[in-house]
Amino acid sequence: MSTVTDFSRTMAPRQPSFFERTWVRWAGIGLLIVVLLVLPLLLPEFANQTIARIGVFAVAVLGLNVVMGYTGQVSLGQIFFVGVGAYVTAYGVNQDWNVLLVFLAACAIPAVAGLLIALAAARLGGLAIAMVTIALPIVGVPLAKRLSDVTGGSQGTSARFTDAPEWTGLYDDQWQLYIVFLIGGITFLLTRNLVRGKYGRAFAIVKGNEAVAASMGVSPYRYKVLAFTIASLIGGVSGFLYMVVVQYTSPETLHFGHSIELLASMVIGGAGSIIGSLLGGAWYVLVPQITNIIDPNITAVLQGAILLVVLFVLPGGLVSLPRLWRRRGRQDGHATPPTAAARATSPATPAESPSTEPQPRERQDP
Repeated sequence: MSTVTDFSRTMAPRQPSFFERTWVRWAGIGLLIVVLLVLPLLLPEFANQTIARIGVFAVAVLGLNVVMGYTGQVSLGQIFFVGVGAYVTAYGVNQDWNVLLVFLAACAIPAVAGLLIALAAARLGGLAIAMVTIALPIVGVPLAKRLSDVTGGSQGTSARFTDAPEWTGLYDDQWQLYIVFLIGGITFLLTRNLVRGKYGRAFAIVKGNEAVAASMGVSPYRYKVLAFTIASLIGGVSGFLYMVVVQYTSPETLHFGHSIELLASMVIGGAGSIIGSLLGGAWYVLVPQITNIIDPNITAVLQGAILLVVLFVLPGGLVSLPRLWRRRGRQDGHATPPTAAARATSPATPAESPSTEPQPRERQDP
C-alpha cells in the first residue's frame, strides 16, 4: 500500500513554487517599477550617472548577445553600430530634428547598415564573418575623421538635448536616468519576448547545428541575417542612449578595443542570457573604475587578471553563480534515504535475493 501511495505522489502534477506563482511575479514587477521610479530621486549625481552608463552598455551587450549568445555568430563589430547611432543622434539634434525622429533615425540607419552587411557576410560563416565584423570599427575610425562636416572630425561632436524640463522639477542626471530606464527597459522586454518565442527557438536551432536546422525547414541564412540586423538596431538604441547620457561622441567611440571589451563583458555576464547582459553592462562600467582606484598604472593588468579569475571560477559567466551555489549546497547536504517506491523498484541486494547457485546436498546417514 505504501508503494502505491508513493508512486501516486510522484505522478501527481508538480505544484508551482512560491516564486513561480502569478501574483508573486506581478508583485515583483510592481516592486521593481516602484524602485526604478524612486531610486533616481534618492541617489547622488555620480551614482545616477554611473547607473545610466551601465544601462547604456547593457543595451549594447544585449545586442551582441542576440547575434552571438543566441544565434552563435561571431561578431566583433558591435561598437561600430553603437557609434553610428551616436553620430546619427548628434547630427539630428544639431540639425534641430524632432527628438522622436532622431531616435527613429538612430535605430533605423544602423539596422539598415547591419542588414546590408549581413546579406553579404552571413553566407560566409565561421571566421570569415568574424573578419568582416572586425573591419567595421577599423574602417569606422578613419571614416569618422574624414567626414568632418557631419562627425566633427577628430575633435568629435556634442549634442545637448536631455536637460530636464523645468516643469519636472528634476535635475539633469535624474531625467537622463529615467530616459535610460524607459528606453532600455522597453528594449530588454522586447528582446526577451523575441528570444523566448518562435524566433528564439529558431536561433537556438541554427546555433546548435545548421544542417539540422535546414533539414527542419529553418533557413540558417535567413535567421543569421535577422539576428545580425536586430543586433545592429539594438546597437543604434545604445548609441542614442549614449548621447542621452554622455552628450558627446568622437572617433574614439568606434575604437576596436571597445568591441573587445563588449565581447568580454558579454562572456563575463553570461552568453545567451538577458540577465547576463545587465551584468555585462555593469562589468563594462564598474571594473575600469575599480581598477583605476586601485592603481591607474596597471589598470589593464588588473582587468585581465579579474577576467581570468572569473572565467576559471564561472565558465558560464556571472549569471551562473546562483546555480553554482545550489549545486554546492546539494553536494554538501546529506543524502536522503530512498522512498518505499524506490526500494520496491530497485534491484534486490544479495542478502535479500534468493541465491541462484546450486546448494550442496545434505548427507543422509543410512
